[in-house]
Amino acid sequence: MKNSLYPSINSLIKERDSEALTEALNSLSPFELAEIISNKSESDQSFLFSFLSPALAVQTFDFLPLHVQRHLVSVLPAMQVIALLKSLSPDDRTSFLQSLPKLAADEWIKLLPYDERILAMTLLGYPPGSVGRLMTPDFLSVRMDWTIERVLDYIQAYGHDSETIDIIYVVDEKEKLLDDIKLKNFLFVPRHYQVQQIANNQFIALLVDDSEEKAIQVFRRHHRHALPVINKEGVLLGIVTIDDILRLSNQEATKDIQKIGGMEALDEPYMQAPFLDLMKKRAGWLVILFLGEMFTATAMGYFEDELSKAVVLALFLPLIISSGGNAGSQASTLVIRAMALREVLLSDWWKVARREILSGLFLGAVLGAIGCIRVVIWSLMFNTYGIHWPLIAITIGFSLIGVVLWGTLAGSMLPLILRRAGADPATSSAPFIATIVDVTGIIIYFLIALMVLKGTLL
Repeated sequence: MKNSLYPSINSLIKERDSEALTEALNSLSPFELAEIISNKSESDQSFLFSFLSPALAVQTFDFLPLHVQRHLVSVLPAMQVIALLKSLSPDDRTSFLQSLPKLAADEWIKLLPYDERILAMTLLGYPPGSVGRLMTPDFLSVRMDWTIERVLDYIQAYGHDSETIDIIYVVDEKEKLLDDIKLKNFLFVPRHYQVQQIANNQFIALLVDDSEEKAIQVFRRHHRHALPVINKEGVLLGIVTIDDILRLSNQEATKDIQKIGGMEALDEPYMQAPFLDLMKKRAGWLVILFLGEMFTATAMGYFEDELSKAVVLALFLPLIISSGGNAGSQASTLVIRAMALREVLLSDWWKVARREILSGLFLGAVLGAIGCIRVVIWSLMFNTYGIHWPLIAITIGFSLIGVVLWGTLAGSMLPLILRRAGADPATSSAPFIATIVDVTGIIIYFLIALMVLKGTLL
């Protein structure tokens, strides 16, 4: 869309020029309209939407974010809302209805036509977070004894009502799934052939009670545009398409990133989240992390005598513990993402531990060498650390190796431990790992200092 349209539409909104707005808006595509409406205030959203033709309004509504759809439904006339809900595909309508408060969703479902009402109630009847709520019953199924010509005629007659025609599903007389065949396979065989002559009776399917996470994994593993959904008896109930999986995958990635940042996942986009809800999501983890950091002060208090004898140790304290926290955050982020992509399983814990032990030793040695060089240069140039600077350099070097090694090991193992306990690995966020390593890093640092500096500075 040309950028010049934005200022012209903004000026028309200010002027409240209804005729010009109608002409300008109805000349745009549904995607362009959705982009414009989404970036307006709530009052302007409903104002602009009112100028769209019925057909264009239906198409545009499908592209709008959920929070904009919810607002429009709350202000538009009931008859228009019903028309919009009817126009949505069953899976998109389910996604929208489950985002509403239950009482509001029930009221809108009651106003749907009978067939649509039964379908909506059926899909919403499946457990939240299950494949059943993602699927649509709009698909094409054929029988094994059909000829290719009959299949092609069937596709021509009913394909426009299907969510996708890339895959044609083969079922028996009890609607049990027998095969799924790509459309192109029907196009390059004689028309008198029967379906059973090109079928191989092999297919990949999701169970209706499978989790959304499993659906994402199956789609990612098999690179499919759509997958059939069956019950325990193998009866074909619907299909799940890639657009829903991409939306879910994006939501899951967003939640994981927010958790890794040290907060609870938001239920709504950042700009639409109520301020108090946003504070609740952020305050909880901040309090937990603050309480955790209090142990840092306790640990430092335990080594108060050592600090008073060798104040120079305090100069390197932030460097030591931050290096461990950073290394732990790196390891935690890498493992969490690898687990999300199914690159790392619980059974791989020892492989991960071994890899991170080696990584921790290598990275710690690199940082330790840099720390030693720093002490040497400052001592030779400015005599900053006194006559015992070689021992201080050794203390810093070995402390960095120990703390970084511990940080990488803790950061890589904690997500696996949480998954084993049934918790979300993303909750082993970077700040959480950093807090753990801060406390233990102080202990490692001062224990090494006691061993190396005993009889000199300590």
